[in-house]
Amino acid sequence: MKKYLIVNTGSASKKYALYQGEEQIIFLHLETENGGYVMTEKFNGELVKTVITKDQFDESLNFVMEILINNHKISSYSEVNAIGVRVVAPGLYFLKHRLIDDLYMEKLEEAKEKAPLHMTPILVSIKNLKQVFSNTPIYGISDSAFHSTLPDISRNYGLPKAMAAQHEVYRYGYHGTSIKSIVSKLKKQFGDLPEKIIVCHIGGGVSLTAVRKGVSIDTTMGFTPLEGLLMATRVGDIDSGAVLYLTEKTGMTTAELRRYFNSQCGLLGVSGQSDDVRDLIVLEEKGDKDASLALSLYAYRIKKYIGSYIAAMNGVDLIVFTATIGERSFIMRGKILSDMENLGIVLDKEVNNVTIAEDKEISAQNSSVKILVLKTDEMSQLAKDTEELI
Repeated sequence: MKKYLIVNTGSASKKYALYQGEEQIIFLHLETENGGYVMTEKFNGELVKTVITKDQFDESLNFVMEILINNHKISSYSEVNAIGVRVVAPGLYFLKHRLIDDLYMEKLEEAKEKAPLHMTPILVSIKNLKQVFSNTPIYGISDSAFHSTLPDISRNYGLPKAMAAQHEVYRYGYHGTSIKSIVSKLKKQFGDLPEKIIVCHIGGGVSLTAVRKGVSIDTTMGFTPLEGLLMATRVGDIDSGAVLYLTEKTGMTTAELRRYFNSQCGLLGVSGQSDDVRDLIVLEEKGDKDASLALSLYAYRIKKYIGSYIAAMNGVDLIVFTATIGERSFIMRGKILSDMENLGIVLDKEVNNVTIAEDKEISAQNSSVKILVLKTDEMSQLAKDTEELI
């Protein structure tokens, strides 16, 4: 049976997994923590966290391959039959999963101009993979592919048609791999999917997706992952006039302002203290008004988009919370779904308060809308998509 290396990399987090068919053999998650670097390893269902060096984080591919060989998961690099890489990139070309060939690399370089902060780590990762695995097929698994079904009214901005087409400025949406994994899980659970679903992917990046009859009809992220909801460090929705005004008044270059909107805003910017929901909850409990405002804005934006998607679909049958905060923070779920009884959304507070990182229904008996917490599984979805391409 063929073995697949799955790679999901960012600037502060890198995930690797080895699959044999649909079976995950090993999972490795390298990330920053408390100013240092750690690796969480999942093998045989057990999680082990260890401290690693900056060099091991920076040279993660070689470090991971060394682990795979030393632990006898593979005997040589040639045992890896194919590689699947999660690609977050704007552009019509990236609405499909594709083999990463010379044309693909050219398109990635072009996309880097549109979203340099997101594209740079992806490009570095793919170039390293192509150098190390020169004879192994590498596939780009599009994080926007699930949103290729967006209708024109969801995909377009209010730009002249010719300009939008010339520069391919459309709403592409992201977190598609995560949303697809949730839809697959729901199909197994329900058989026939509920018709109207809202998936709340709430982690460092935050997005909501309206899923009707199994396909995406609207999502909060747009041309880049910067659009939409307030996030850990991303500004989310902001008046384009305010962007122009800040450009004029601050003297920032477009590159500087782009980085600012991506890394200095959101929860971090509003609170002035932290981008971590856990820290802000502690501060709020101590009476910190800025922390409280940050969390309230965060929850309010999500609540508002839930309402807009209920309007867009003329109702909702199911709301799903997923990703780190969606799965783990009963406090934020409670803030988001408070005072929505008139929409038929009623949380079972007792069940919600004990639901942490497990698949569970958290809606009250008198709720006409079902509410679930479901763990996302991006890595397994990437592996399935890679296998299908082969």
